[in-house]
Amino acid sequence: MVAVQRTVVRRGDTLIVDGVAYDLQRFAHIYVVGTGKGSAVMAQGLEAILGDRISAGAVTVKYEHVAPVERVTLYEAAHPIPDAAGVQGANAAMELVRQAADDDLVFCLLSGGGSALWPAPSGGISLAEKQRMTGLLIDCGARIDEINVIRKHLSAVKGGQLARLAAPARLITLVLSDVVGDRLDAIASGPTVPDPTTFRDCLNILTRYDLLDRLPDSVHAHLQQGLAGSVPETPEAGDPVFELGQTVVVANNRLALRAAREAAEARGYTTLLLSSTLEGEARHVARMHAAIAQEICQSGQPISPPACIISGGETTVTVRGNGKGGRSQEFALAAALHIAGLDATVVLSGGTDGTDGPTDAGGALVDGRTVARAEALGLQPEAFLHRNDAYHFFQALDDLLLTGPTGTNVMDMYVVLVGA
Repeated sequence: MVAVQRTVVRRGDTLIVDGVAYDLQRFAHIYVVGTGKGSAVMAQGLEAILGDRISAGAVTVKYEHVAPVERVTLYEAAHPIPDAAGVQGANAAMELVRQAADDDLVFCLLSGGGSALWPAPSGGISLAEKQRMTGLLIDCGARIDEINVIRKHLSAVKGGQLARLAAPARLITLVLSDVVGDRLDAIASGPTVPDPTTFRDCLNILTRYDLLDRLPDSVHAHLQQGLAGSVPETPEAGDPVFELGQTVVVANNRLALRAAREAAEARGYTTLLLSSTLEGEARHVARMHAAIAQEICQSGQPISPPACIISGGETTVTVRGNGKGGRSQEFALAAALHIAGLDATVVLSGGTDGTDGPTDAGGALVDGRTVARAEALGLQPEAFLHRNDAYHFFQALDDLLLTGPTGTNVMDMYVVLVGA
């Protein structure tokens, strides 16, 4: 909410969005649509600014990620595997923007999780087939930007297609970025911005992960039709539908990391903001962080203790087991194995949205004694990691990070503390 109110300022009948002024008197209606784990709180912030000038709204959030709103209708839906409630929310948003005229203003509020929460399958593809496709992409270890390339080309709303529906209304998009590098076309699959990807890119990704022979028949047929040109491509840069649009990133991972660094320094830590662009397998990235902690313990490099290493990004997990967890919990479990025995060393791994994967935990907290504590209870950390079952491992130790929904989503944060 604060991020929206910092970006959008109202002065009487003038609305200023990231320095661009709009005369509210020229708009007959103001509509609000949106999707993502943080979009309800974003809508709450926009309502505080515009009040009864908002004519109607339809925003889809993950279950239990709601916030008090009055002018906007909230739809709760499933993430990361879409459900029928998500289809209902997406349809409501599309219906709202279709009725917008050239004297109307549409706000689109986007945050992480928006792709899954706005399923609007292209013609001929069922929700069940979209669900199966999403599961295949998640389990194969594909990066989120690769998953979103597929999503855009199986959707009626993503990849700039909402902008096509909203034209000729004025369109303002406010974004909480959950994507490395803040790529607008990847956040919530870019429903209001040009799409640089193609049907050919989809086939290349599916080939890379050996998924072509596992596709639902309707998905395979749709992609082939797209390659042949019988299904139109998503709108690209230069398309006139984008001429009346403004898109602003109101918050991102880097902003969250800077706030964490300030909090650590206020507590007397020497800090190093390592990166806000981490990607790769969660267990491999965790091992790198553990190596930095070991180096600090042994040599006082790259910073001297008491030290706080802060980083962020979005890792992936290639699912090979049948356990329960998320990428932040898997990171924490892998880190625990590599810092075992290190004195005064603590690692926190958490999703800024407060929900890591399909669990109620935001992540987990480990230290140099975690492995020993687990083994004393008869738990084998390596076995839990092998079957991707970090949730039950940390549940047994009471080391899950349980914050509940935070109202934001700017990827994940990793904090390594090494005491003096």
